[in-house]
Amino acid sequence: MERIRVLSVFGTRPEAVKMAPVVKALAADPAFDARICVTAQHREMLDQVLSLFGISPDYDLDIMQAGQGLSDITCRVLKGLEPVIREFRPEMVLVHGDTTTTFSAALAAYYQGARVGHVEAGLRSFDKFSPFPEEMNRCLTGRLADLHFSPTAQNVQNLLNEGVDSAGILKTGNTVIDALLSVVRPDYVFDVPELQDIDYDHKKVILLTAHRRENLGEPMHAIFGAVREIVDRYPEVELIFPMHKNPAVREIAAAHFEGCDRIHRIEPLDYEPFAHLMAKSWLILTDSGGIQEEAPALGKPVLVLRRETERPEAVDAGTVKLAGVEKETIISMCEALLTIPEAYQAMANAVNPYGDGMASQRIVERIKKTLRPEMNAN
Repeated sequence: MERIRVLSVFGTRPEAVKMAPVVKALAADPAFDARICVTAQHREMLDQVLSLFGISPDYDLDIMQAGQGLSDITCRVLKGLEPVIREFRPEMVLVHGDTTTTFSAALAAYYQGARVGHVEAGLRSFDKFSPFPEEMNRCLTGRLADLHFSPTAQNVQNLLNEGVDSAGILKTGNTVIDALLSVVRPDYVFDVPELQDIDYDHKKVILLTAHRRENLGEPMHAIFGAVREIVDRYPEVELIFPMHKNPAVREIAAAHFEGCDRIHRIEPLDYEPFAHLMAKSWLILTDSGGIQEEAPALGKPVLVLRRETERPEAVDAGTVKLAGVEKETIISMCEALLTIPEAYQAMANAVNPYGDGMASQRIVERIKKTLRPEMNAN
């Protein structure tokens, strides 16, 4: 029987992390002729994850250019994938999440008549400009997809509400849990000097990440101002901020964080040390999407520095709270967790809604069942 040709396409670090367990599961199953195409929308950060998980792409579009815009990325992915799809003739192109690579790859597959599988499908903020451009990347990819692999029941319901045929939807859990559980280990030692001297056992270490386009300017000033005030008020707090490469983020950080030896501004971390930093932290403040899924699996409360989230399940479960971008609100919510043990434990002990670490296997079995029903995959 001819093997099932599947092409997995991704281009950024978060995509690579979440697709790594899927491509590993495909490679381990003899039913598949599975190949990998990276767009390298984010070159350096992508390569770090490929090395960590031992992934060697079959195709590398290497599209990253200095100062690239969204239309540049879209056009280069479309044109770059065209000969790849024509040469390999995949029966399904797998994409992940909400990046410009995701939408462009799904569109390229559609143009070539290949079916599309969307991993992490059905997340919605219901505001097309926030997160931007991720919200519309997800929605547009959803219109092109044939199989929708949704992490949660709410994601499934979002797709049903949009008229997607239930036969093409599978609730899987989130593949990031598969990846995280495969990486974190108790004997890990940081090789970053700034992280080696912190007393994680006796200090309340807060991990901060902030980089979203919509938070640049006054919102980020409010966020960093709140964080500085919390560190100044509470001597037991140490703050670690892996800084995004964006110069605008770094300038605002310098304006607020200079002169405080308990605020550690460090360079961006590879996935493995970052996962362990999450595991060792006491509290996480973030405007990221993926961290809202990962941190609860490690028992870490998360305050989201955004006005809305496309991951409401974590809010409903109590592992995540929306802190917004107002200075006083952020301070108030941090103080509650710092001073009220019951409030902290309620978040830390809440059940993670994002799965059991078996999402990748469910995805692989569903592809097999759909494309080779005669194999009677279970």
